[in-house]
Amino acid sequence: MHRPKGQMSETMLAGALLAVAGGYLDVYTYLARGHVFANAQTGNMVLFGVNLAQGNWGKAISYLVPILAFVLGIMLAAFVREHAPGGKLFHWRQITIAIEIAVLLVVGFIPAGELDILANTIVSFVCSVQVQSFRKIGGNQLATTMCTGNLRSATECFYTYFRTKDSRMKKKGLQYLCIILFFILGAVAGSILTSLFAVHAVLFSCIPLLAVFVLMFLRSQQQNDTTVR
Repeated sequence: MHRPKGQMSETMLAGALLAVAGGYLDVYTYLARGHVFANAQTGNMVLFGVNLAQGNWGKAISYLVPILAFVLGIMLAAFVREHAPGGKLFHWRQITIAIEIAVLLVVGFIPAGELDILANTIVSFVCSVQVQSFRKIGGNQLATTMCTGNLRSATECFYTYFRTKDSRMKKKGLQYLCIILFFILGAVAGSILTSLFAVHAVLFSCIPLLAVFVLMFLRSQQQNDTTVR
């Protein structure tokens, strides 16, 4: 019996779940942690510059720290990929997801207020680990923690499709739009749950991450069964 090959971490299902987590976390930090963006650091860089210009040094630092945490997360994910022990038990991406879940559980119990900068730093770290670890979904290069690049790619694909009628470009464009849709759905869920559970709402973001972690085991088992046969 033929079974699908490839890594579960690069399927559209995994991408959709990761995008939900990405949208959720961005809304969470904005609503519950002092209006700081955790995922795309462009906004934080702009606000960092604005506060520098206004002489708001403390506020400027609150935007700089998540940026530095984002850099650290990229480095950690690259390190895990390079040094994770080979074997059939865990894929290196499962290790990074486990790290994401563990630190998000900590964030859920950090009080709001003066410690928001710590919470935002940790969430920025998590998002950078994810964006570095999961860079290809459905055969396409895309991001699950931000949408600007995905929107650009989707638009380019549809332009090419309307010009050439290449159905592959339409399919590719729809995949990008699918990830954007699930990112928005994650933001909607994040808005609702944050209004209900405040700082503890971040704990719900672990659910789609845990789902991806488990799904990777299922695909690995399918591949092993195919090899045996």
